[in-house]
Amino acid sequence: MENVCGDGREGVARGWREATERALYGPAGFYRRPEGPAGHFRTSVHASPLFAGAVAELLCRVDAALGAPDRLTFVDMAAGRGELVSRVLELLPQSVHARVHACAVEIAERPAGLDHRIEWRSEPPGGITGLLFANEWLDNVPVEVVEADADGTARLVLVRQDGTESLSPGPLGDAERSWLDAWWPLPPESGLRAEVGLERDTAWAAAVGTVERGLAVAVDYAHTRGTRPPFGTLTGFKEGREVPPVPDGSRDITAHVALDACATGPGARLLRQRTALRALGVDAARPPLSLASRDPAGYVRALARAGEAAELTARGGLGDFGWLVEPVGVAPAGLLVDVADDEEQ
Repeated sequence: MENVCGDGREGVARGWREATERALYGPAGFYRRPEGPAGHFRTSVHASPLFAGAVAELLCRVDAALGAPDRLTFVDMAAGRGELVSRVLELLPQSVHARVHACAVEIAERPAGLDHRIEWRSEPPGGITGLLFANEWLDNVPVEVVEADADGTARLVLVRQDGTESLSPGPLGDAERSWLDAWWPLPPESGLRAEVGLERDTAWAAAVGTVERGLAVAVDYAHTRGTRPPFGTLTGFKEGREVPPVPDGSRDITAHVALDACATGPGARLLRQRTALRALGVDAARPPLSLASRDPAGYVRALARAGEAAELTARGGLGDFGWLVEPVGVAPAGLLVDVADDEEQ
């Protein structure tokens, strides 16, 4: 790779964090496009209403742990076009629904026709009593990418708007170096890569800091210290396909999350999505064949639900997502942090 340092002008090489920030969230960025994220990739929210049902169940459990407060806040971080928060509201029992303050946090403009009860915000509110839920948010918090050069020295990867990469001639900053040493040690072998999660750690700590009492949950593509991928995970998505990560605003740019580095306190737990959803009642078991003769229509519906549940909990697919669960000022028993240790990520 050629060693070139950008000067900050359009078309000149810059770090992946700055390039991604502009490509995703700038005035003409990907996340401001009218079709929204659902026009380019499919998340658990879009895969099945069972996912929203599980989040609604989790919100009800948080409500019970909090003693049914007069005002129960549900915050949907990186809400897209409000699909998850809208479905959760529809599924809540009336006794909970009547007390819920629903907030969608997103940089795009409020969608036309969104339920008037949903507050649309660019940042989460403070003093939350309830549940902050961040589904596939942290993977879109931009990060720097580093690569070991021919001598095995870690260098910042620079990128132009057309996707052409180069290596910075200068050394890494102390903060980046310290984070790598702690969370993603990079062997001195030419071509190996890492993604520095400093900004994600900071963003998640700030989000958890808005919760006064309740639960904060981050759900994302994830890896832990013992399973870091040797060449990183940076990629793009466009119109339902995985594509090269070109920071021109035409596509999503994402990288898996070092969720273990994001955790803010000793009560944090990391779970696989399949474990979390099963604990919330998402069951992929096929209905008994005897139901087909007693209630053919009911059997078909149950079979469809089992298929959707299987997709949400599948190994090698959505079931491998990580859930970072952090209780704040509330007893964790009965929420999601009392599953068997061997089911943790």
